[in-house]
Amino acid sequence: MASNYDNSAWFYDGLSRVVYGNALISSQVYLLQFIPSNATILIVGGGTGRLLEEIAKIYPSGLNITYVEISAKMMAIAKKKNHGNNRVTFINEAVENVPFSLSFDVVITPFLFDNFTEKTLQTVFNHINSLLKTDGIWLCSDFQITGALWQRALLKTMYIFFKLLCRIETTTMPNIEAQFNGKGYKKKSAKTFFADFIISTEYQKSCLLILASDF
Repeated sequence: MASNYDNSAWFYDGLSRVVYGNALISSQVYLLQFIPSNATILIVGGGTGRLLEEIAKIYPSGLNITYVEISAKMMAIAKKKNHGNNRVTFINEAVENVPFSLSFDVVITPFLFDNFTEKTLQTVFNHINSLLKTDGIWLCSDFQITGALWQRALLKTMYIFFKLLCRIETTTMPNIEAQFNGKGYKKKSAKTFFADFIISTEYQKSCLLILASDF
């Protein structure tokens, strides 16, 4: 059975604040400055929708947002959040199972990829990559290990907890940056949070890899 955060929906935000303070949401808010006006945006794994409120504070209108979340209980909470006058379409499904008929200017993946094995990560990444326009912006916030023992201990504790409660499929951090490098993305901006345990990165999709495949 696929991982699902239904069992943690009611306390997830509170727990994140106890453990990380405001670092999780701050790392996501940092990336919002890179969203262009009137953009079409795909948010994958947005959870309880705190990010929608933060987006509305900066862009109260003009955005077309598709919000994909596998947890029905998380999505029910997200639907109640204030998203201003932006248009938001909610899809309760794993993103790799959704056949989209449009492409996006911006993709946002907040703490999504740490849930996956390397194999699943590649499948999900490739699907999302196919939905982003050439020269589009991919905004990614997630955990990273920089060598500190406390980071490894905290990450291991998180994996054990959420594997038992939410059936996440992995107990080790996949190599997220390798996926972006493999597809020729350009890293335009990055900032770390919570003593470098969290990193938020602005990537731009390059046309070079696409052009090379034509020859």
